[in-house]
Amino acid sequence: ATIVRTTHGIPHITAPDMETLAFGVAYAYAQDNVCQTADHMVTVRGERSLHFGDKGTGILGVRTLPNPVIDIFVGAHMNDAALAKLWAASSAANQAQARGYVAGYNRFLQDNAGKLPTACNGQPWVQPMTLADFYRATEVVQVQAGAGALADAIAGAAPPKAEPAKTSANTPALADHERLAGAQATLREAGLLDSPLGSNAWAFGKDVTANGKGMLLGNPHFPWVGTSRFYQMHLTIPGQFDVMGASIGLSALVQIGFNKDVTWSHTVSTGKRFTLHELALVPGQPTQYLMDGQPRAMQSKTVTYRVKGADGQVTTKTHTIWTTHFGPVLVMPRAGLNWSAQAAYTLKDANAGGLRSTEIYLGFAQARSVADLEKALGNLGTSWVNTLAADRNGDVMYADKSVVPDVDAAHLQRCAPSKGAAALLPAAGLVVLNGSRADCDWRQDATSPVPGLTPPARMPHVMRTDWVHNSNDSFFYTHPAVKWPAISPLVGDDVVRRARTRSELIEIPELLSKGKVTLQGMQAQLFENRNLMARQVLPDLLAGCQALSAPAADIRDGCAALKTFADSGYRNEVTARGAHLFREFWRTASQIPGVYREPFNKTRPVETPTGLKLADAATATKVWDALGGAVKKVRDAGFALDAQLGDVQRAVFTDANIPVHGGDEIEGVLNNIGDRAQPGISKRGIRIDYGTSYVQTVTFDDRGPVAQATLTFGQSTNPASPHQTDQLKNYSAKQWPTLPFHAEDIQRQRIGEPLVLKR
Repeated sequence: ATIVRTTHGIPHITAPDMETLAFGVAYAYAQDNVCQTADHMVTVRGERSLHFGDKGTGILGVRTLPNPVIDIFVGAHMNDAALAKLWAASSAANQAQARGYVAGYNRFLQDNAGKLPTACNGQPWVQPMTLADFYRATEVVQVQAGAGALADAIAGAAPPKAEPAKTSANTPALADHERLAGAQATLREAGLLDSPLGSNAWAFGKDVTANGKGMLLGNPHFPWVGTSRFYQMHLTIPGQFDVMGASIGLSALVQIGFNKDVTWSHTVSTGKRFTLHELALVPGQPTQYLMDGQPRAMQSKTVTYRVKGADGQVTTKTHTIWTTHFGPVLVMPRAGLNWSAQAAYTLKDANAGGLRSTEIYLGFAQARSVADLEKALGNLGTSWVNTLAADRNGDVMYADKSVVPDVDAAHLQRCAPSKGAAALLPAAGLVVLNGSRADCDWRQDATSPVPGLTPPARMPHVMRTDWVHNSNDSFFYTHPAVKWPAISPLVGDDVVRRARTRSELIEIPELLSKGKVTLQGMQAQLFENRNLMARQVLPDLLAGCQALSAPAADIRDGCAALKTFADSGYRNEVTARGAHLFREFWRTASQIPGVYREPFNKTRPVETPTGLKLADAATATKVWDALGGAVKKVRDAGFALDAQLGDVQRAVFTDANIPVHGGDEIEGVLNNIGDRAQPGISKRGIRIDYGTSYVQTVTFDDRGPVAQATLTFGQSTNPASPHQTDQLKNYSAKQWPTLPFHAEDIQRQRIGEPLVLKR
């Protein structure tokens, strides 16, 4: 494998076969991120408590969870023998990339023994990777939108204990509104409801582009820390494929990117990746459940994990997980989903054991048109994303051919669970089915490449020559002219839930009204940083400010700062004053029931909801309280109310003086960034840990792709590397470097000498 580095440390890896290519990818990735990978290996081995103690936390998928919860979930979910059998039955390319990646990482450790970055050099938890580790790491990515996201709910499930009658009689049941609010909070914390993780993608066809070819903007909003960070690379197997872009996880293939003929991006789709099943338990036997009237026994699995104490001593702990033929039992107490003497709830994850994505990305790498991309999607290997694409012929595509249980609207009605559990779908998007009937399991359609999953023909997809878009609401708003057939509600519906969708439906037509689309036009539109919700609600708030006869000092000062933000155009630029105050205000105010003067109207999805219902005294009181609370929070953090956003908003992984522009999911700023781990302003300001990540704009000329892109957080997680913050500076300055795809461009940007590795 030959590795050539160009500007910003992008590796261009050439190899004669898949195994050697993966070997080179793993080596290059370890050069930039070895400590991150080594830490991730601790996670997938279920050894976080052993090495980092049971008081610490780690990242599982995209969630930060206590170390014991991660260790318990990994110990319960991972079945090394079953995973090995699954991989052995997969394609030769899939097996080759696994072997190659493991060998490449281990070769890097061997070549650099004693010379690793400070964070992990000499640490006992830095160990060679095994194939079993790689299989587990792949499984973590697959289930991060299902079982992995609910690891704490699975770890918390235990059979009910017999209690005196008076105790249970005196325990108040959750009111309906409490249960539904609790379900929303639980799923929001798990990243399964209104997830801050998402993306924008726009694809423009020959009818509207300046060069008559396809153009694409890909803007995934993903973590800035952990193995779900994107990593840029250019991969070539001569005579097979030549592809460039970025990937997350321990991947040896480009997941978002381009080749000489086609470019694509992904957005997290609204499809459901799992269902819960409500079990009727055998009276007096809480670990047995009824299926078509016949009892079945749950299976228990005792997980053993080790914990290093503060004194350095290691102790062994055990925890029991319970499973059914559907999957693990879980509890969500705030949602009213408890394991009682009468009922229990179990999870069936459609992505468990899914290895089909390698074949998809091999197909993408070799595609010559968007039609080829759609064909590659036919094996249902995209775990939880939509695909948008454009090609040199000027055709564009949107497709959600992701992994979704085959359950349609009639199935939901026929297999409804108890009334309380059924209410969780409209309130929190949680699908619960009657688990006591075999005919309520997922449909087995012979036309599906994976029995139990909705077949590609019944998933939404469209090709056009003008434009398509998605920003994490459903397929329904892909293009105003598209009329969709009946599609399962588990795939999506016709409700706009994200302000970013509204922003795109406003800003894309505006972009088109300026003339034929160019790469520079798309870039400028994305980075205008318009704050939609500020535009929608601040006029009413500022009018209310004027109407106050004797406002308290904090309200008066808050109003003044927000007027400054409004007067500057409601844009989350680094120079914007008061933008941080609006965000802190809107974090609270947006959650006030009935806060809008005009609530969401399905017939006016772009225009609504809008305004503030300040004419209602009770609502007005809560709004002013939210403003006062925001003022206090900003001042307690040590920042002026009218400080520039760039003085407040910085990346979480560095203290370098690099301002960050963009806005939070709740604000409807297309350039979406946020502070997931520690939401809200603190004495360190607003520390961004997710959002705009690998952002690319791509079109084609006679030579091939013309790509301008940046990786906001840089290639490396090593603070000593020049590639930790170099692209963060590009992002801050709104610079879009041109990526070197052709040999002469690579030679011109080359850094140092090529590295040739033999495995």
